[in-house]
Amino acid sequence: MRTVWFMTGNVGKVREAKYALGPLGFEVKQLVVEGVDISEPQCDDLEIVARSKLQQAQGHLPHPDDALMVEDAGLFVDALDGFPGVYSAYVLSTLGCNGMLKLMEENNNRNAEFQAVAALLLEGEVFISRGVCRGVLTAEASGEDGFGFDPIFVPNDIEQEGILQTTNGLTFADVDLSVKEKFSHRRKALDGLLELLSTPEAASSS
Repeated sequence: MRTVWFMTGNVGKVREAKYALGPLGFEVKQLVVEGVDISEPQCDDLEIVARSKLQQAQGHLPHPDDALMVEDAGLFVDALDGFPGVYSAYVLSTLGCNGMLKLMEENNNRNAEFQAVAALLLEGEVFISRGVCRGVLTAEASGEDGFGFDPIFVPNDIEQEGILQTTNGLTFADVDLSVKEKFSHRRKALDGLLELLSTPEAASSS
C-alpha cells in the first residue's frame, strides 16, 4: 500500500480522502505542519493556491521521497460573483454558515458550486486535478455531519450510469458520507488524480 501524506488541518478532508483512496491501495496519513505558517497567495485561483501549499510543504515530509498531497476548495456563489471562493475558509471562520446565508437574504438566485483542486507530488512530478459540484444554498442551515459550508448546500441531482442520484433536498450535512461521495467535488478531484496517475503523459507537471 502506497503512503500519501495529506497536508491539512481539516480531519473531515482526511476522512473523505481515506474513503476515496483507501480501497484503491493508498494509505492516506494526515500531515500537520506545526510551528510553521503555510501562507496562501492572494489570488482567485485555487490551483495557484494548491501549488503554493505543495511547494511549501515539501520540506516537512517525514521522508523526502514520500508522496505529498494538498487540496484547496471553496464555495463559489453565482449571485456574489463567485465569492467567497478562495476566501471560503476565512469567511467560514468569521461569518459562519448563518452569516453566509445573511448575505443572501435578499437574493433569489441561490445557485452555487463547490470547487476543489487536488495537487499530488509523486516521484518529482506534480499532478493537478479539479472537481466541481453544482447545487443551491438553503434558506437555513441543516444537518450535523460534514464540515465547512455543508449545512447550507444542497447538491443538484445528477445521473450516474443511467441512475438518478439525489439527496432529496437534503444538505451535505444531512446525509451520510457514502451519499455525499456520489456528488462530492473533492471526490471528483481525487478521482481525477487517479486517472492522471494511470496515464502519466496526461499529467500536469510543475
